[in-house]
Amino acid sequence: MADADLGRVLVIIPTYNEIENVGMITGRVRKAVPEADILVTDDNSPDGTGRRADELAAGDDHILVLHRKGKEGLSAAYLASFRWGLDRDYGVLIEFDADGSHQPEQLPRLLAALESADMVKGSRWVKGGRVVNWAKSRELLSRGGSLYTRLMLGLPVKDVTGGLNLFRRATLESIIDDVDAGGYGIQRDLTWAAHRKGFRIVEEPIEFVERVNGQSKLGRDVFVEALKKTTQMGLAYRGGQVAHVAQEGGKLAVALARTGVRTVKGVARGGREAG
Repeated sequence: MADADLGRVLVIIPTYNEIENVGMITGRVRKAVPEADILVTDDNSPDGTGRRADELAAGDDHILVLHRKGKEGLSAAYLASFRWGLDRDYGVLIEFDADGSHQPEQLPRLLAALESADMVKGSRWVKGGRVVNWAKSRELLSRGGSLYTRLMLGLPVKDVTGGLNLFRRATLESIIDDVDAGGYGIQRDLTWAAHRKGFRIVEEPIEFVERVNGQSKLGRDVFVEALKKTTQMGLAYRGGQVAHVAQEGGKLAVALARTGVRTVKGVARGGREAG
């Protein structure tokens, strides 16, 4: 989708064993944002997803494929895709799931929001957002994970871990080298880096639908690793805040002490002159 301000749009769809979904999701994205390009980034899927993506690309010049050597995780796939898109002068880069959980029909509204923002997060946890076909326990776990991350890092974002994110080119160029997360932690780290550099982050409500076909890549180990890394980041951040407050407090104490000394000397001089 070309825009006078935003430029060309690239929708990035990482895949690993998504042969049942890749045709469906690329077709829906093409219909929702017909002027956008789609980059299918495949980690050498054993089920032939990469070959199927090549077939789709052969019949549509808006579909492109980036083949990677093997399964290296979501973070590595996105970082490689971001750099691929930046090298080709795309003005907007979008993270998008392959399994149908993100609704392509909502992309025009999210792109409109990006016109007055630096980063837009499709949010499940703001007013108007919702999840479909999730167990209550999973919703509580996701909400709790975002809340914990918000508290630890001081992030003014309700859906920190959400994976539907839109970036202006300048935003990504500024933060991409600050991100080294593994797996699904990239959503947290991208948001954190954008916030720390003062970029305007806007959350737009989305409907998130549980996948119908294929197998989820999320597991207990993903949650545990994310919790561990968030805790480490939070302790470092809060520790830095304490150190900063202590340093500023020390400077203030010194300034007050010096002021007190000058005041005492002034009073002393005044007393001698009066006597």
